[in-house]
Amino acid sequence: MKNICNLNGVKEVSLINTQGKNYLTFFKTMGEKLYSICSLEEKLNDEYFEKKDFDELLKENHEIYSDLIGDNYKTSYGNPDYAVKELGKEMGQIATYLYNRLNECISLVFSHKTEKIEKLLQLFTDAYAYVVKNGDNVNGLMDIIRDFEVSILDMEAEERVNNIALDTKGYYRTIVDEANAEDLRYLFKYGKYITDNEIKTAKFLSTYEDVNKIAYTMVKGYMDSFIREKKDYTIKSTVRLIYFVGQESIVKEVIKEFGKYNLTPVLAMVESTEANKQFTYDHRFDNALFYSKNYAETREERFTATFERFKEGLGKYSGIAVIESFGEVPFAPESKNTALKLSEEQSKVYQNAAVRLRTVQDKYMPSKETTFTIIAFPSPEIGENFEEIFADTMKINTLDSDKWERIQNDIIGALDKGEFIHVKGCNGNKTDIKVKMQEINNPEKETNFENCIATVNIPVGEVFTSPMLKGTNGLLHLEEIFLDGLKYINLELLFKDGYIAEYNCSNFDEESKNKKYVEENLLFPNKTLPLGEFAIGTNTLAYVIAQKHNIVPILPILIGEKMGPHFAVGDTCYSYSEDERVYNAFDGKEIIAKDNEKSILRKTDIESAYTQCHTDITIPYDSLEFINAITKDGEVIEVIKNGRFILKGTEELNEPFNGEA
Repeated sequence: MKNICNLNGVKEVSLINTQGKNYLTFFKTMGEKLYSICSLEEKLNDEYFEKKDFDELLKENHEIYSDLIGDNYKTSYGNPDYAVKELGKEMGQIATYLYNRLNECISLVFSHKTEKIEKLLQLFTDAYAYVVKNGDNVNGLMDIIRDFEVSILDMEAEERVNNIALDTKGYYRTIVDEANAEDLRYLFKYGKYITDNEIKTAKFLSTYEDVNKIAYTMVKGYMDSFIREKKDYTIKSTVRLIYFVGQESIVKEVIKEFGKYNLTPVLAMVESTEANKQFTYDHRFDNALFYSKNYAETREERFTATFERFKEGLGKYSGIAVIESFGEVPFAPESKNTALKLSEEQSKVYQNAAVRLRTVQDKYMPSKETTFTIIAFPSPEIGENFEEIFADTMKINTLDSDKWERIQNDIIGALDKGEFIHVKGCNGNKTDIKVKMQEINNPEKETNFENCIATVNIPVGEVFTSPMLKGTNGLLHLEEIFLDGLKYINLELLFKDGYIAEYNCSNFDEESKNKKYVEENLLFPNKTLPLGEFAIGTNTLAYVIAQKHNIVPILPILIGEKMGPHFAVGDTCYSYSEDERVYNAFDGKEIIAKDNEKSILRKTDIESAYTQCHTDITIPYDSLEFINAITKDGEVIEVIKNGRFILKGTEELNEPFNGEA
């Protein structure tokens, strides 16, 4: 801890006479907030948290985020509607960008990252000095922002490298190591917004008997994926671990489990309940203020240089392990005309830059050498029967992979005979789509479908493939679905030769708003998306349990995708690793369907090959009239009929529907 440069300058701004000028009122208000937060940095030691009681720390935590909470957001400069109303469109959008950028100081203060704090405070004082001299003329302010965003690239590139693969002894690791389940004041050391979710999760897990079983299941899935994919984990030494505040009891055990394989977790990304989801939504495209081709090229150069500088450490990175949390109240965002948005030209530059940077990153952390695993558990916000749902989720997450692998092999055998897979909805679901399969030349040794058990995606189970685009036609319809936490009502996607040709939903009264909602939240940064994956989820127990607790809409896609057929729009499941040879462990067959007509462009025009997104859309079993494989000869092989598996060999999958599991 040390004195932060520029803090006195911020204090001076907080004390100014605004002279009735709205733009000076913004700087005064922002100065007060920044000074209040950043003054804490030198006080935030162990003694600080020991002297204050839990309720005092909770009150302080909520005060830090107070201008984002509830109705306070209506008059916060973080709200683009308010900022534009007070300052006009151009100055208002600059102000709301500054608010969002400077709000990063909260987590930086608690983790004592003073160098970045100083850079952010310099941005603030430079912007203030400019308006004092030039008023609310935005041209010079834009130059200051552009210069700042370039100046901080090296720092953010190194931060990214550390957060992915290098920082094994960071601030969050210290919190976890020192966390005392009998004294939950440690929760406030993160600087994250803390609610009953985090508090009740920590209390529950501190006495939960099967914490070690969760850790074992997760790490076993991770390590099994190395074995099944014939990758060598012994040449690696780090694993990136992402978790939610309150899950420290699990994380401690996960660290021990990974240690058995000489892998050390990097704890650099920790989630918590958002203070305001609308705030996050409002600021998705703040980079529109400064994003350009020159910026994108400079960013790529700086990040590439940083990757090269730390290539030895990046080469030891084994992959990512994620502990998700679900149960929050679904979010229906408000789309604001005042919020910053990328132009069409910026979107294309952004898309191409993302592909190039991903390619660079894969050079230093090759996907052919890495893996991942994800597991999810409910948070207390899910309702009064949280503990029962947690126990049922545990049952789902620890199902017998061997049993599912055997059954799924029978499903794959049937699907591989199909030229098309025909999926039709019922009970209000208007889905009617034929998905074109890849050509199999040697059925004895080749397959289109991967037999997926509880390794990278826990729980079991699904079979999935990369369809051919040409020949894939029809309508995909969901009456209600949540994708990436956002609600869609009557989502309709019409596919023509594998691409979304028409789209709509019923979230708003105006059709233009509905189309815009789909464009911004599902398609962005693309104008259309290909069907990158077709799969059949087989976890009927998960579906029955979700129905029992009435939690289907709020399940994470990790579980939801296992509860019926799903269609992923965007890239295939094999993006950036299409040339790796992959085999199903059960029968030894090689999976040949790893490319489609878009991804194959990587060989000639890589910027056109990838979409940088992959969104799974699942149709529930009870909304299915049938799933049939249709052979070249026109034979119909029934897999699911009226929401139940009827293919020979799949009978056990129906047991949960009959109360037998």
